[in-house]
Amino acid sequence: MRRFYALSTQPTLFGEMSLIRNCGRIGTSGRAMVQTFDGRAEAIKALVRLERAKRRRGYAVMDEKPS
Repeated sequence: MRRFYALSTQPTLFGEMSLIRNCGRIGTSGRAMVQTFDGRAEAIKALVRLERAKRRRGYAVMDEKPS
């Protein structure tokens, strides 16, 4: 089964930082999960931790090509 997992960070309106995880089967919109942190450093640390875990499970980095 082919799946995707996307990670990104985005500031909130209240000065916090959100880590946005989007995952699912390729060809679907998947589902999104948002986790909010007090600071940028905490959000980046969580992003790096999740990226390492997903790479260990076999996920690979795919560069986006402009359309």
